Amino acid sequence: MSDAMPPASTSPISLERRNSLEKAIQNRPEAHELREKHILLNTNAAPALQAQQQQLQRHKLTDSLNKAIASRSEKDELVERNILPDSTAAPALQNHQRELAAAMRRDSIEKHLQTRPSPAELIKEGILKANEDPLDGP
Repeated sequence: MSDAMPPASTSPISLERRNSLEKAIQNRPEAHELREKHILLNTNAAPALQAQQQQLQRHKLTDSLNKAIASRSEKDELVERNILPDSTAAPALQNHQRELAAAMRRDSIEKHLQTRPSPAELIKEGILKANEDPLDGP
């Protein structure tokens, strides 16, 4: 009598799994599509060097940003040049603050225009001459 057992299946992958993998391979995206989605690196460097290349690019960008931050203008200078508003209000409220200030200026100008003296009063006070028309330019 033979002590030999029937041979076990030599393929660890079932037929169903193999078909599934073949289907997935056929439907996988092209390399250029993966580069467009930033899944694959857009480089010609060897895979062993890609991590170092990416790290060097990151250091270069970090150095560039640190240099830009170190040389940026101070807040006081930006306020002086009217780039930043001279306000202690929260940024979300600064637009409303500007609108309110403009409305207050308009109201003030309108009030001054309503109370300005007439040409007759200016002639009486000697500011205008009798034959001078205040609406004509110089």
